[in-house]
Amino acid sequence: MLEQYDLHNLLVIDIETVPQYGSHEQLPENLQVLWELKTRHQRKDEPADVHYERAGIWAEFGKIVCISAGIFTAGKNVGLRVKSFASHDEKELLTKFSNLLFSQPANLVLCAHNGKEFDFPYICRRLLVNGMPFPQQLQIAGKKPWEIAHLDTMELWKFGDHKHYTSLNLLTTIFNIPTSKDDIDGSDVGRVYWHENQLERICTYCQKDVVATAQLLRRYRGEELIPDEFITVVG
Repeated sequence: MLEQYDLHNLLVIDIETVPQYGSHEQLPENLQVLWELKTRHQRKDEPADVHYERAGIWAEFGKIVCISAGIFTAGKNVGLRVKSFASHDEKELLTKFSNLLFSQPANLVLCAHNGKEFDFPYICRRLLVNGMPFPQQLQIAGKKPWEIAHLDTMELWKFGDHKHYTSLNLLTTIFNIPTSKDDIDGSDVGRVYWHENQLERICTYCQKDVVATAQLLRRYRGEELIPDEFITVVG
């Protein structure tokens, strides 16, 4: 499976997002109204202000605070090199990540877990909001599905089953991929950012998801996992 892909022309990414404001009360009044309308079906009977802690999952009400990227390295042993772009200033980190993509071949394949539903469209939406140009690898308008060089490890696991959602944590477990247990998960990121001001902690969590996704790709291809000594985090 996936033997047709050159791992050295593939970039594994993961993003971490948070609400744009530290609390619902800090939202401008017009956005408070729009937040209530946007989330009325998801909230059910939950008050809008309580539900706001989940605002990071919507690109209209959230922002990206970290993008981690991993690229497979060549040599006697395949390795993985991971770099993160993290900042309180979203435009700053998007600029740095975009510059990385601009420096790479236009046919570079982007890969993420649930990337087609979350990471890739979220990055594109936030690029638009910040008035920034799209790197070629994120240009999908007018392209046929098979012309878009995006891989999604969750979609691959579906095998055409549109109802099936499987977390990265579950897949790494059933494929016996060792992962370092973290003290946070995705639902904690907003709190850790706004109430504990620990961006570096979020960055570490994001990097570990990139490593896990890269290792899952190796399993999909029937290949050995990359040993820890060949995984390098830079920057």
